Amino acid sequence: MRLDVEELEERPSDKVPGIAERLEALIPSIHDHRCSVGEPGGFLQRVRNGTWAGHMVEHVAIELQNLVGFSVGYGKTVDSYEPAVYNVVYRYRDEATGIAAGEAAVDIVQKLYDGDEVDLKPHIDHLKEVRDANALGPSTGSIVNAAKARNIPAYNLTEGTSYTQLGHGIKQRRFQATVTDASGIIGHSIADDKDWTKQILGDAGVPVPRGQTCYSFEEAQEAAAWIGWPVVTKPLSGNHGRGVTTDIGSDEDLRSGYDAAVARARDEYAGVIVESYIRGEDHRMLVIGGKLVAAARRRPAHVEGDGEHTIQWLIDRENEDPRRGVGHENLLTQIKVDEQTHRMLEQAGFSLDTVLPKGELAFLKSTANISTGGTATDLTDEVHPEVKFAMERIGRLVGLDVIGIDLLCETVSVPLDRQSAGVVEVNAGPGFRMHMAPTHGHPRPVGEHIVDMLFPDQSDDGRIPITAITGTNGKTTTTRLTSHILRQAGWSVGMGCTGTVEIDNNVILRGDYSGPAAAQAVLREPTVEHAVLEVARGGIMRRGLGFDEADVGILMNIASDHLGERDIHTLEELARCKTVVVDAVKRKEEGGYCVLNADDPLVMEHGTYWARGQIIYFTMDPENPALTEHLGNLGMVMTVKNGKIVLLRGKVTVEIVEVNDVPIAFEGHAPFNVQNAMAAAAAALAHGIEIDDIRAGLLTFHPTPAQMPGRTNYFEAHGVKCLIDYGHNVPALEALEPLVNGLGTQRKIAVSTAPGNRRDEDLQALGAQLAKMCDSVFVYETDARGRSEGEVAKLISEGAKQSGAAGRVEVIMGEAEAVERAMEEAREGDFLLLLVDDIEGTTERLKGRSFPTQAELAQT
Repeated sequence: MRLDVEELEERPSDKVPGIAERLEALIPSIHDHRCSVGEPGGFLQRVRNGTWAGHMVEHVAIELQNLVGFSVGYGKTVDSYEPAVYNVVYRYRDEATGIAAGEAAVDIVQKLYDGDEVDLKPHIDHLKEVRDANALGPSTGSIVNAAKARNIPAYNLTEGTSYTQLGHGIKQRRFQATVTDASGIIGHSIADDKDWTKQILGDAGVPVPRGQTCYSFEEAQEAAAWIGWPVVTKPLSGNHGRGVTTDIGSDEDLRSGYDAAVARARDEYAGVIVESYIRGEDHRMLVIGGKLVAAARRRPAHVEGDGEHTIQWLIDRENEDPRRGVGHENLLTQIKVDEQTHRMLEQAGFSLDTVLPKGELAFLKSTANISTGGTATDLTDEVHPEVKFAMERIGRLVGLDVIGIDLLCETVSVPLDRQSAGVVEVNAGPGFRMHMAPTHGHPRPVGEHIVDMLFPDQSDDGRIPITAITGTNGKTTTTRLTSHILRQAGWSVGMGCTGTVEIDNNVILRGDYSGPAAAQAVLREPTVEHAVLEVARGGIMRRGLGFDEADVGILMNIASDHLGERDIHTLEELARCKTVVVDAVKRKEEGGYCVLNADDPLVMEHGTYWARGQIIYFTMDPENPALTEHLGNLGMVMTVKNGKIVLLRGKVTVEIVEVNDVPIAFEGHAPFNVQNAMAAAAAALAHGIEIDDIRAGLLTFHPTPAQMPGRTNYFEAHGVKCLIDYGHNVPALEALEPLVNGLGTQRKIAVSTAPGNRRDEDLQALGAQLAKMCDSVFVYETDARGRSEGEVAKLISEGAKQSGAAGRVEVIMGEAEAVERAMEEAREGDFLLLLVDDIEGTTERLKGRSFPTQAELAQT
């Protein structure tokens, strides 16, 4: 949260009498916050001694989340470069709830400062609403928690649903509620059709109730007469016990049961099942992956008399149980008094005003579903082996990997053929609440069974290798080259970078995908075996990385660009932002690698400090003294030696490729691309790619718009040399300068701009560098980013003119017009440096353009 405390900047908390006491009275549990003091009450001590409003917001936001069931504790508040503006950081478990808690905290702290009364309840109620609207249900949550316990990543795929992905790319598995991606569609259809279920099970010798599907009440009457009272009615297609009426003993009750089933039917033309009522208790048997993993006896919602209070009073007391919630929010469900409740009580000779004798039960629902207020007792350890085999066999007969079987029997400890018993229903996507936290008995880790079924190898964490590349310049080229090498080695690669998201060299998204959105798109793709992701500082600051850990992290360089944005004003602050990538790499004991540029002092200082994986350095200087100790410890270094890119390890030198044979190196004229090549080769090496495959990848990657769109794309158009690049900052242009000088032997003409979110001095320095490199500079403007029209172009042109180097500097606001003007200026033998956004359009225009030759100019 970026928080402006306004006039409260002049009022630390010690200048507000009694604010600590009022805060503690409002939220007593905030006393547990230790803060920097290190003991309970430490934060309140800070408030009494004097702290800032932003710090108070941080702690209130944390505690509000704890009050609605999210265990969080971490927070930090720091000032910014703007007076009265603070960056307030605190942990959340659910993003929407975390944001809502922050907003509520601001309101509460403001009122405490103003001396106003604070009513906490509306804030808590709202946070619960937000929590419930976004929280995973108990069943889904149990699976996600079990996955996280095995370090398997989990992602919600559709907002507002339980559709969830476990793992990455090709190793992913998906589920919704408790239906997995392996659940058979035929099995699901069978479970949804009770008649079909009974036929399949009955034909296989499984005991099922005698019954008939009816399409009118008259048919239901005939069926009841044929079956014999009592009977049960239920919709042919339904679940969760909705529309089920049991123990029907008369035509009048049959009418009510039939109507209830029709009202709950999913299809208005669907039938109603009338079947024999099996006397016995309701049991839910849970089979996962062909194994019975849990069994529970379910009892309908009921209350037990105490000889003093009415049934209504007993219901109200039962609903006060903190385990009971609305719908599926808690482990048990609130008991709702409805028409079925009144009918059940009437059949028993009771009403809501009846005072039940002590110990007597009054049943309030006809079915034992947890979702209607029922209770459950775990009986997993009491299931007879023959009953266990029968349940597992049912799972195979229906064809479901996760199946809930509703068994009516006297006891699960005796074979079914020795008692009154029958399977009344099977369920695809059964709820887990009764097994996870039964009212009585031992909880069962059913979520773990799901995860173990989906990922049977206990060493499998569902992850694919991730390479993350960051730095000021060279990120995109290195990302594309790394992807190319991995593809050449036979892997299916998902790549996200500035420009596109690509799956196995096919573009699926276009735009700036150098942030977490690209990571999400790539990691959700079912065919991806390797993910290669460009990570820009903007994405880090806005939304983080989009993944929790990487196998390889590359830190290219740290140079001045975008300084002044999001409170990053110095290179040291920028370095800390960039090093988040190498800080997120797996530890070296777990196989993580960090690839660092040893020629950049800031990378050496900050990258080396924060790198968690094994370090591979790359350097243009094979005698770099900073790497002596690293090589002495058998560390790896990529460098250039005798015109070749080589790998050094200890005293061993492994030749990889001649620099002059690497297309993007431009025969050594592009040292920055030599660095990019070394970084990509080091990443491939870290992934275990063979040297021959790395060499093949470097040799087949060309500076063309197809393989490197907008990055040192070089070609000749009718005698004019053209270089298209995306360089929009001074360090990028400085890196390009040797290449421009090496390729351009006559006049050099530049077309350039820069986004407006640079400092004035950075834009002017950009112009000065352009003038230093080229004879003519044409400046355009496309992305002012908050500046007034023409301001960016003016600053760049001023910098170019003031340097006194360029022969001509012109401002032409449109990109296409500026490119056209440069082409009009160009002659055979000239060099065009085009720093543009429209790469494809500019390339086509150049290839279709003819330029005057020197002979034609002489004749003119």
